[in-house]
Parts: sequence; structure tokens; C-alpha cells
Amino acid sequence: MLVGAVAGGAAAWALHLLHTAGREYTITVGGVVVGALLTGAADFYRRTVRLTEIRVSVPQLSELTFVVNDDARQVSWQLFVESVTRISTQRLNDDEGLIREALTSLYGLFATTRDILRTTRPSAGGNGITVEYLAVNLLNRELRPFLSKWHPRLREYETFFPDAPEAEWSDAAECRRHLALVQAHTREYVMGFARLAGVRDPELMMGGIDTPGHGAADTPPRP
Repeated sequence: MLVGAVAGGAAAWALHLLHTAGREYTITVGGVVVGALLTGAADFYRRTVRLTEIRVSVPQLSELTFVVNDDARQVSWQLFVESVTRISTQRLNDDEGLIREALTSLYGLFATTRDILRTTRPSAGGNGITVEYLAVNLLNRELRPFLSKWHPRLREYETFFPDAPEAEWSDAAECRRHLALVQAHTREYVMGFARLAGVRDPELMMGGIDTPGHGAADTPPRP
């Protein structure tokens, strides 16, 4: 109330000064104020236009309700593309692929996601549930714990046995089981990004992620 009273008094005094200063100053300042208001209104409209309520279910977070606008859709699309084109989201059978490649890909996904969040301004969302919230949970609940546990162990094995095949690592089977769980959870986040971005057929675009009913992608994904 005090701030409002002070602001109102200051505005009234400013109008009085403008009135006494002359018509040309009043018109000039009025134009500046109108221009600023129109710019703010246009920016607000751009950020809130096409608001859509979307429900997304992801591991450990149950079902979340997002209110997305164009900014949120753009960020979601970037996160979806960066995630879907990496081998970190591909299932690895016990006799396929290398754990090192999967870990390197997860590190790349972690770094890229963090860069996207750092270089884009926060999107608007109801109750603080935004695409950024979803992405941060992917980093902190899924990728960070897995990498913090298994990267040092694998690096230690590679250091002591540089010429030994990865399959001889005593923790390989356990790491692959944990990796499969993280990849499954990551795919759910990727589907969430797709829904928030408005992707019509994310399963088709995620064919390279070995989703049910679709084969592997023709173009190999990035590490």
C-alpha cells in the first residue's frame, strides 16, 4: 500500500510538471510512454499467445500439467532434437555396443541440455511447472547420479587395464542393467519434450530409439 501510494503521488507530480512545462513536452513524453506500453504488451502477447495445457507422465515425477506457449515449444523442440539424435537413448543388449560410448553420449546430452537451459530465457508456466523444470529433473534425477557412479569406475578399469576388452570388466553387467534403466527413463523424458513441442508423431521420429513397432533409424545417431 505504501509503495502504491508513493508511486501514485510521484505519477501525479510528474503529470503536473509536464502540464506546466508545455504542450510539446507532454506530447513527447506521452509518446514515449505509449511506445513503451505497446512494446511491453506486444512482448507479453508473444510470450503468452497459444497457451496450451498438456499433461506429461515421466519417471519419479508422476503426471505433471504444463501450460506451454511458443517459447516453451521452441525450448522443448531443441531438447527433443538433441535427445533423440544421440545413442544415449538407444537400448543396448548385453552383447551390443560399448558402455564407454553410451556414457560419452550421456555426458554430451547432459552438457547440451545444460547449455540450452543457460542460453534460453525461462518460459512461462503455471505453478512453476515448465519445460525447464522437466529438463533439470532429467539432469539431476537420471543422468547425474548414473554418471557420477559409473564414470569413475569405468575410467579406473580402463586406466589399470588399457588393453583389456570392456566385456571383461567385472562391473559390466551391473552397469548395463543400470544403463538400461536410465535409458528407459530418458526416453520418457524425450517423449515429454516431444509432447510439449507439439510433435505429432514422436514415436516415428524416435524410430532410432527402438520404440515398440518401429525399427532402427537409417542414419546413425550422434555419440
